[in-house]
Amino acid sequence: MFHRIRHMIVKEFLQLRRDRAARIRLLVPPIVQMLVYGYAATFEVHRVTTAVLDLDQSQESRDLLSRFTSNGRFEVRAVLHDRDEIVPTIDRERATLVLQIRAGFAELLRKGQTAPLQVVLDGTNSNTALIALGYINRIASQFVEDYQRDRLRRLRPELLYVLPEVRLAERPWYNPDLNSRWFFVPGVVGSLALVIVANLTAFAVVREREMGTLEQIMVTPISRFEFILGKTVPSFMVGLGDTGLIALVGTLWFGVPFRGSLLALMLGAALFVMSTLGIGLLISTVSATTQEAFMTMFMFFLPAMIFSGFFFPIANMPAAFRLVSFLDPLRYYLETVRGIFLKGAGATVLWPQIAALAVMGGTILWIASTRFRKTSA
Repeated sequence: MFHRIRHMIVKEFLQLRRDRAARIRLLVPPIVQMLVYGYAATFEVHRVTTAVLDLDQSQESRDLLSRFTSNGRFEVRAVLHDRDEIVPTIDRERATLVLQIRAGFAELLRKGQTAPLQVVLDGTNSNTALIALGYINRIASQFVEDYQRDRLRRLRPELLYVLPEVRLAERPWYNPDLNSRWFFVPGVVGSLALVIVANLTAFAVVREREMGTLEQIMVTPISRFEFILGKTVPSFMVGLGDTGLIALVGTLWFGVPFRGSLLALMLGAALFVMSTLGIGLLISTVSATTQEAFMTMFMFFLPAMIFSGFFFPIANMPAAFRLVSFLDPLRYYLETVRGIFLKGAGATVLWPQIAALAVMGGTILWIASTRFRKTSA
């Protein structure tokens, strides 16, 4: 048995060696995609296109507006002169938001009264709108605090020493700068590994079926179990190598810290690759052509990304969808990778995720093997 499996493994590696395009696809696209996703996937918002309508034209209004232009979050593209220009500016996408300071803004502040700052925001992109609104609230709050202190210093300086205040002492653990790239890059490692490894198995078996070599192999003394093992072992080794390469690029290029155990990372990666191999093999059993395999992969990949928590927090999902997410191996792998990279967690902390990957990988491989036995006779 081991003699036949060894020949199958050698055959797969020889086929990969002859296919120069396949070798390039296994190395170049993952690195390029890691770089693209690493730079493009972020929760941070910069250079929000902004229009300004300052009807007060006072020192206070100019001071407030200067705070928006000096931090790099907002980029003033237009200066308006009338309220009637607000709607066309938003509709024609000349600006994402308009800051309107009404006449009498400074006078109200000097009297100690509330001075309104109106923000007209394009809500078609709700994510950008919410993040930009958070930046605006912080800038406005800081302006009010500074203005009140300056006013007290001029009018009643003795009150500065008895004025009560509450200061928020922030202490973010594991990601002190709240760098969203540190959150996304480990997630990209898992998502790229899922696509690469599942494609390796699914397309390899389907290609054998399309070329007619699958039937020829099946009439040889090799059993179906030996055939599956001979197909999956090379894919497992290649997938594990690709996963390590992607993780290395993410760590060295983007500066994501690696604080955990390398052994725990390798164990989690091996179990996740085993799960994705089973998924690829399962897809190959229901696909007669590479086009069908591609479409089936697409139908699986998008839900797997959504339910993994890569883009959207699982806690925000409806209860039924949160239960579905427990069937997604990518969820457990992302928790494992982020825990190892950022928190420095080991197997003693991440054992529930590692155990779930082991059970899920073994179950998927068993189902795929059974299905393959039924459909490939």
